[in-house]
Amino acid sequence: MNRFVLLSVLLCLMAACAPSPARAAFARASNAEPIQLWQDASIFQLIHALIDTARHRVLVEVYEIGRPDLISQLVDARHRGLDVRLVTDPTVQASRSAAAELDREGVPELFYPVDDAAHQIDHVKLLIADGEAVVGGMNWGAHSSRNHDYVVDTRAPTDLDRLTHIFEQDWSLSRGRPSPLAPRAGDIGQTAPGHEIRAMLRRVMGAARMRILAEVYTFTDPDVIAALAAAHRRGVDVRILLDPSQPYNRPTFQLLRSSGVSVRWYPMPPGALLHAKAGLFDGELLLGSANWTYSGLDVNHELDIETADKRAVGGYETRFENDWATSPA
Repeated sequence: MNRFVLLSVLLCLMAACAPSPARAAFARASNAEPIQLWQDASIFQLIHALIDTARHRVLVEVYEIGRPDLISQLVDARHRGLDVRLVTDPTVQASRSAAAELDREGVPELFYPVDDAAHQIDHVKLLIADGEAVVGGMNWGAHSSRNHDYVVDTRAPTDLDRLTHIFEQDWSLSRGRPSPLAPRAGDIGQTAPGHEIRAMLRRVMGAARMRILAEVYTFTDPDVIAALAAAHRRGVDVRILLDPSQPYNRPTFQLLRSSGVSVRWYPMPPGALLHAKAGLFDGELLLGSANWTYSGLDVNHELDIETADKRAVGGYETRFENDWATSPA
């Protein structure tokens, strides 16, 4: 009996000391390479962990924020004395409600001054927590975890520096003090201000010699369609997965197919979206918030990241091939 009681006590102590899923995710991220690819619902394990363990700053810019758990975490971080700030899009009802709640709790929040005449949105998805940043396509909406999406978690100093400057640029603009950054070639690209993402996409498509494997939520841009057709003609393995729920994708599907490009519809589970905006161009992975549309590449405020990290490239390639294999031809 004594041995049974002792074992029970030990098991209880082990359970009490076991790390939470969020802290476990943080430990895995912190002990890994400076670049990591995360996908789908696991992205929120990373976000929870980074906010929970931050000690100095939590800077968030996101198109849609509506998850009560993340809103509560931002409030808790502010109460811990951190520099917590939010920039969000005023056209999204959930984001307006979240901003009002954060404002009541003393968390500084601003609406990005979108250009209504141009039908612009602030479509960025960015978290900066101390010396780490998460950038990609995943919104923080109540049901976003159902979607297929990607983010890159980076601790690379050059990435972090550029992302921090972009956030501060947007914070200043939202306060009525425009101070746009000068265009800069690199692994981080923004749209409006500038056309850095279109330039990045044009470069990696033109340089590809072996493969272009892309998963895109909304794809209508004629220049990108033409560039993919040209890549196919020069012998590149071009394969594109599209979201069938977007009616705008149907003409693109037909144009790509008639050009000889392999294209399939992603088999979405009920209530989910293929929300990714990602492509692998030989060994370069480019992903972020920008759809391959005129709005995404020229009008909206968007943010993308490029990496040649072998683990990130391998993770995307594995997932793409699985998605391709399970998509109807």
